[in-house]
Amino acid sequence: MDRIGESGRLWLEREPLYDEVIAEFDKFNMDEYEEVVFCGFGEPTERFDVLIKVAEYVKKTFGKKTRINTNGVGNLVNGRDIVPEMKGLIDTISISLNNPHKDEYNALVRSKFGEKSFDEMISFAKECTKYIPNVVLTTVDTTISHEEEAECQKLCDEIGAAYRIRPWED
Repeated sequence: MDRIGESGRLWLEREPLYDEVIAEFDKFNMDEYEEVVFCGFGEPTERFDVLIKVAEYVKKTFGKKTRINTNGVGNLVNGRDIVPEMKGLIDTISISLNNPHKDEYNALVRSKFGEKSFDEMISFAKECTKYIPNVVLTTVDTTISHEEEAECQKLCDEIGAAYRIRPWED
């Protein structure tokens, strides 16, 4: 889809500059919101340097909680360990686990980073537990078996992260 309800176009003509992102906050009464979420089509850590500057602005200006919804390969995307840079700026990180089995995960996700994507996502999640108060790994309801959900829960317990089954949305 190109639209969700009346919210307007989902695709951008170009990536907005930091100042343009900050200017968008003037259009909203931030008192009405509990949290600012970095997500959307694509991977938000693709523009990590802008994301982290915006998170800092949100914290300083509005004192709001922040969350990143991610595929968990931000370190590969950025060619460095980005997790320590999130300390104090990101309150929750929600990582798409999708499947507890490496081969099935890789077949589903088809990451440009190939076979190492699953292991990197797990490593990223573990590292996040050192710096971010709420680390959540997610799957989507009805896309895996109850046995696989139990495996996901066990994996999350080992990592020290919460497990959340997101509802399937048509």
